[in-house]
Amino acid sequence: MRKNFGKKSWFYPLPVLIISTYDENGNPDAMNAAWGGLYDADKVVLCLSAGHKTTQNIQSKGAFAVSFANADHVVPADYVGLVSANNEPEKMKKSGFHTTKSEFVDAPLIDELPVTMECKLLKVNEDGNIIGQIVNVSIDESVLNEAGSLDMSKFQPIAFEPANNGYHVLGERVGNAFRDGAELK
Repeated sequence: MRKNFGKKSWFYPLPVLIISTYDENGNPDAMNAAWGGLYDADKVVLCLSAGHKTTQNIQSKGAFAVSFANADHVVPADYVGLVSANNEPEKMKKSGFHTTKSEFVDAPLIDELPVTMECKLLKVNEDGNIIGQIVNVSIDESVLNEAGSLDMSKFQPIAFEPANNGYHVLGERVGNAFRDGAELK
């Protein structure tokens, strides 16, 4: 039997996205955004309100980076979602995150987060959503397997669980995409 909960924004899994930008003075900033995802094969969409410093930075610089928070960095990832750079100029220092300038776009990479999509702003759509072109994906070698591919067990990305406001680790492989269902053909 099912229990009905009504209209809720319970979409699973919601990756914990850390959006990093530079402000007008070249200072790095980051925010936690669970409302975003792929927009076609080579684009991302971010649902950010206009009042965020990050939104202003993206529009000003025309670039941003999207890192995936992992289990080792839950506290700083949550912190950058709780505090606005509009009110806390020492936000990045207090978070403990360190940054390196992207080689591809005018945005900082967060050194502690191993998987990042580097994006240039394409447009802000009629709903205010930010659409970005993925220019590069950079992955720290510490989360690669012997074959040079991403190893989810080393990466340990986290997802936001909206029904109970929790973060959960992703990573256990339970099947093979585009293959396991073939046995039912």
